Amino acid sequence: MIISDIIFKSLNQKGSHDMVIKVRGVSISRNSKYILKNIDWTVKEGENWAILGLNGSGKTTLLNMINGYIFPSEGAVSVLGKTFGGYDLRELRKSIGWVSTALAEKLYGNETALEIVVSGRYASIGLFEDPIVEDVEYAMELLHLLDCRHLADRIYNTLSQGEKQRILIARGLMAKPSLLILDEPCSGLDIFSREKVLATIDGLARSENAPTLIYVTHQTEEILPVFSHALLMRRGEIHSKGYTKDLLTKENLTDFFETEVNCSNSNERYSVGFDL
Repeated sequence: MIISDIIFKSLNQKGSHDMVIKVRGVSISRNSKYILKNIDWTVKEGENWAILGLNGSGKTTLLNMINGYIFPSEGAVSVLGKTFGGYDLRELRKSIGWVSTALAEKLYGNETALEIVVSGRYASIGLFEDPIVEDVEYAMELLHLLDCRHLADRIYNTLSQGEKQRILIARGLMAKPSLLILDEPCSGLDIFSREKVLATIDGLARSENAPTLIYVTHQTEEILPVFSHALLMRRGEIHSKGYTKDLLTKENLTDFFETEVNCSNSNERYSVGFDL
């Protein structure tokens, strides 16, 4: 499934960024304890990255920093060509789509799917004024392209987990972002719902003028072939980074997980097993 590039037809008007994310020497500490330590990471235009790490590895802190909600204790951060400390990060967030389970928990569950999608245009939790007709029409177009148009008037809390995730992806696309961050979008899904969401993401990534995608997970099985690069995080530090095919190997993953693993590759989808 290739999602129509009509979603992204205005992205080029925003200007391109050779360096989508640039993180140099970044550390974040709280109460004399490092949450992130010595992070060096760059994402170039045309690259899609998967971030792999267990709970507590620092993934969420890294995402919050990229979105401008947390500032580093040390180091420098630049996102979409804007250097932190010299730019209004509220404006920057309008160019970043964020699909997050944590975000979903903050959404007003009694809102309709359409209202939640439209709110992505303003990077807000909820709608505080009547949306313009053009925004409603665009939101409906996104719902159609993500096979969710029939859910437009449904109350968010009544949707299945898989339907909710697709609504959140539509919300993340509403502002025509240059960068789309997918924070464990398959969390809590059964295998069928997971594959449907992953098929949506795959089609999105393959569309012309699609935004740069950052996919965060702790499951290697969710890392699609469109994610050419990977960042492996452990205890607040980068364990390894580079081409996905070079990192998702038995040797590297055994070292990463600090236990012997088996790694298999089927159609460029990787699965990991443990000998217990």
